[in-house]
Amino acid sequence: MVKPATAVEELRAWDPPDSAQAALAQALVSFCLARPDDACLRECEPGHLTASALVLDAAGENVLLTLHGRFHRWVQLGGHCEPGDPSLRAAALREATEESGIAGLEIAEHPLHVDVHPVTCSLGLPTRHLDVRYLVRAPAGAVPVISDESADLAWWPLDALPPDSDTVGEMVALARRA
Repeated sequence: MVKPATAVEELRAWDPPDSAQAALAQALVSFCLARPDDACLRECEPGHLTASALVLDAAGENVLLTLHGRFHRWVQLGGHCEPGDPSLRAAALREATEESGIAGLEIAEHPLHVDVHPVTCSLGLPTRHLDVRYLVRAPAGAVPVISDESADLAWWPLDALPPDSDTVGEMVALARRA
């Protein structure tokens, strides 16, 4: 399982793109330091770190989004840390692979974006996801396969994102700069 101390190392190694992202990253670091035993566990009721992936096609022209089965919105791939995940980066790659069905994904070394949002997750309790998001590239010709966690899965052109895609546009803008 991702240890909060490992998450702190990952967040501190990142150079956020702006002061808002830097402040939010520091808030996530502070949360981990305050909750050294459970910050990455879904059972942590005040909130918990999650890991997501903005998956771009090989040409960098399309982003793979999932129509989330419970939230009914188009979002990036990702989710909770699991017992075998040694880091947030590893959790993001595992989630992207599981949810896309695509082998051979390549993940960036450092986060792309962080976000905190209210959610009622799988335990049925209102909480917050402290989401650490990574840029991931799919191999050429990758064909996604819908998992049981998605109502749909589709490639979206970077300049024609669905209107209900939350912070995907912000992440796409960061990916273009990267």
